[in-house]
Amino acid sequence: MQVALKATSFLPGIAADPSIDPQVGKLVVGQLNPNQHAVWDRFVLDHPAGSPFHLIAWKKSIEQTFAYQDEYLIATEGGRVRGVLPLFLVKNFLIGKVLISSPFAVYGGILADSDEVRNRMCAHVRELGERLGVQHVELRNAWEEQCAGLTRISRYVTFTQTLSENEASILEAIPRKTRYMVRKSLKEGLESRRQSSDPSAFENLYSRNLRKLGTPSFPERHFKTLLENFQGTADVREVLLGDKVVAAVLCFYFRDQILPYYGASEPRYNAIAPNNFMYFDLMRWGGQNGYRMFDFGRSKKVKGAYDFKSHWGMKTRELPYEVILVKRKKLPNYTPANPAFRLPILCWQRLPLALTRALGPPLLRLLP
Repeated sequence: MQVALKATSFLPGIAADPSIDPQVGKLVVGQLNPNQHAVWDRFVLDHPAGSPFHLIAWKKSIEQTFAYQDEYLIATEGGRVRGVLPLFLVKNFLIGKVLISSPFAVYGGILADSDEVRNRMCAHVRELGERLGVQHVELRNAWEEQCAGLTRISRYVTFTQTLSENEASILEAIPRKTRYMVRKSLKEGLESRRQSSDPSAFENLYSRNLRKLGTPSFPERHFKTLLENFQGTADVREVLLGDKVVAAVLCFYFRDQILPYYGASEPRYNAIAPNNFMYFDLMRWGGQNGYRMFDFGRSKKVKGAYDFKSHWGMKTRELPYEVILVKRKKLPNYTPANPAFRLPILCWQRLPLALTRALGPPLLRLLP
């Protein structure tokens, strides 16, 4: 799938919008103001490379839970929106000061309607990084068309699958071994339900799964805040065996796409494959309800989640993240794959769950 970027505005109908100061013939890049939230979202929804993480709902969620400083940039010309860049300044003793587009998101980066606008916005964010004295700027691009020729981070891939209205077609598209596990799960009496306000069962599963991986847990309010800000376009899918939640996933719904973003299951029930049931059930529900793309999300090119997703036979795409080095001289690596984190991960996996839940949120905030 290629993202076709046009050299004209995606929002021709907002030329007279009073929230934008029209300067005919002049491209202006500046900081987003609250009066522009609606036109920002309209641009994101119309842009082929847009994602839920570009929307104002993500901005509000990150601000409310983590209190990072927003530096959102918007490009306008003659009253039209021509480009946007979601951006947060993150400051702490571990990473110093960095600009990230966007924290805790797998996609981000510049959305622009032309190469000229993208390059202008890239130059602006470089100047902003120099003025703020950051170590680096990270742009989590989803598509090559977003790239501005900067230093690349080649670390992640994403998985996508086209959805059909036909449940049998979805099942047949899954490779044999995974298809067997899906069919097995369908015979185990598992059921699913949507949850849009109470993520507590999901959070309980997810925090335990993160401890097993050696990763700090999110504050519980993060998930509730997401559901509130993405009201109507996010939910939690719970998988039940009887009255017990054995798997759950927090999903975003964006245009015709489904993005299962945070997922977890109860390891004691692995024999009945609740994870396989959960994702297949979400695919068939999506296909039957007008969704045409299943975005399985980002994974590092190492064992674990990458292997699980690879076995679903989906299309794999490299994520072309870019970095502007400002004070730093070489690319940073704050992922669990960094050998420096090996011992801390092993120690974390052995801590009591209650302690990891208490210590996790402030630690996680250091590495968004």
